[in-house]
Amino acid sequence: MADTRDIELTVNGESHAANVETRTSLGDFLRHGLGLTGTHMGCEHGVCGACTVMVDGEAVRSCLMLAVQANGHEVTTVEGLAEDDGTLNALQAAFWKHHGLQCGFCTPGMLTTLTAFLRDNPDPSERDVREAISGNICRCTGYQGIVDAALDAAKTMQKGS
Repeated sequence: MADTRDIELTVNGESHAANVETRTSLGDFLRHGLGLTGTHMGCEHGVCGACTVMVDGEAVRSCLMLAVQANGHEVTTVEGLAEDDGTLNALQAAFWKHHGLQCGFCTPGMLTTLTAFLRDNPDPSERDVREAISGNICRCTGYQGIVDAALDAAKTMQKGS
């Protein structure tokens, strides 16, 4: 019999209670337990960054965190980044504008990583952005569109504040 625990957490502003196996990763819980398939599971070793979500506002690898560790915390996935009315936020719109995605597999992790980064670094240099995404692997874009998108979003967000 599997060891299970009851957990309660907030995901994208919505409260959830569940009974989970203690070995279930946060990423698997989000995808299979809550049906939030925007979080992609890639390497499952914390190397590729595809599974990055925000926990209490900080970017974390959901493949390396257990669902039980998220008990009592606030999780934001890529599905929670858009505005309340469903329109793209500044970073998502910049990804679209600058062709910052191709196949889209890395995109959720890139967006959540950069969301946390831009909150703490509102006026980054290109080097800063490249360092921030250095833990996220993209095999399609060559990164330039992603970097351009992050820099454009930072400028847009500065104008809005």
